[in-house]
Amino acid sequence: MSRKRIETATSRTAKWTCVTRAASSLESDGPYRSDDGIALLIVPALLGFMLRIPLARRFYARVMAPKGIYEYTIARTRYIDAIFRQALAEGVDQVLILGAGFDTRALRFEAEAGDTRIFELDIPVTQKAKLDRYARRGMNIPANTVFIPIDFDKEPLSEKLATAGFKRKRRNLFVLEGLLMYLQPESVDQTFRVIDDFAGKDSIIVFDYVRASVLRQAGSCYGEKEIVKSVSKAGEQWHFGIPERELKGFLKKYGMRIGEHKDAQKLERLYFTHSSGKVLGRINGTHCLVKAVKQ
Repeated sequence: MSRKRIETATSRTAKWTCVTRAASSLESDGPYRSDDGIALLIVPALLGFMLRIPLARRFYARVMAPKGIYEYTIARTRYIDAIFRQALAEGVDQVLILGAGFDTRALRFEAEAGDTRIFELDIPVTQKAKLDRYARRGMNIPANTVFIPIDFDKEPLSEKLATAGFKRKRRNLFVLEGLLMYLQPESVDQTFRVIDDFAGKDSIIVFDYVRASVLRQAGSCYGEKEIVKSVSKAGEQWHFGIPERELKGFLKKYGMRIGEHKDAQKLERLYFTHSSGKVLGRINGTHCLVKAVKQ
């Protein structure tokens, strides 16, 4: 069996997300700003310098990034940040970030987390790259943070979590950001079965997914052609999608219900619409965000 690119090299899509967050942290207050200043510190120094130039940021957002993906990544970051902050305020017992990439929430929300343990899982090469960047910048890893290397398509998630000390049947927050679409369907099923096993009542599961029609290349979504081409070029193809009408049934299999469902139009209204009703930025239509609740 041939090795996947991400087994031997840092995930390109994880890098893109980090760059977008870094760029967004430099935007003036408004719909394009999010608060991941740590991302700016861990991108390569030259790139960080370039992102500080407004013209360079616009070039990245409008020319290099596929249509609407800059806006989508900003909206996704802000949406999950809000859920993350609220869950910590409500006193969740544990947080599990699956496919963490260059996620910096363990550092950004260190004060809010207190003693709440935060577990990060990702492919070993990408996880090591992030930890190396933290070390080079002299950033201290919070004592409550646990890093677990894993290949979701090859290694048993349940065993990894148990070995790392992740407790079953607690009220937890599970974050699967930019992950499911890259997994094989059987790996998605196994991942959600493990979450079902470990999640206590009222646990929160937040994830994004790609519409199943995108995998069929139906061409019905804004920016679909551009993002599919970009992901394929990166060598990190999408394998899993969900038809929107089947989302409720998908979650029911794992003892979950829909708390919130945000497609591109809802995200535009939430984050990119002026009080006058004018849409200030279009969001790529291939993805949707879900907040699910364990029953």
